[in-house]
Amino acid sequence: MVLDIKEDSLRQGVLGLVIALIEIIKDALRIQAFKRIEGSSLTEAECERLGKALMELEEAIEEIKEEQGLAESARAVRDGLDRIVDDLLEKLANPERWADGSEKQRM
Repeated sequence: MVLDIKEDSLRQGVLGLVIALIEIIKDALRIQAFKRIEGSSLTEAECERLGKALMELEEAIEEIKEEQGLAESARAVRDGLDRIVDDLLEKLANPERWADGSEKQRM
């Protein structure tokens, strides 16, 4: 069987994955920033710098997605990753269902 991969779709897929990973990191940074702000461990100046840096990062990501036509590809990767995480969390929260499902798959 010959695998026919078009260069454009491979490029879009890889770049979409990179952008999606950067967005995930950005989201994690934002959550951490909110925790630090709520915990009063940042000065007002640090809060302002952090907010500005996160906004600039968001703008840069959006600009790259627009310039490279990656919005659709990045969204597809994020959706796929979200489904994987949701499934994993469901399995962790309901291990009895997971055990039943794995037994059925073996049959």
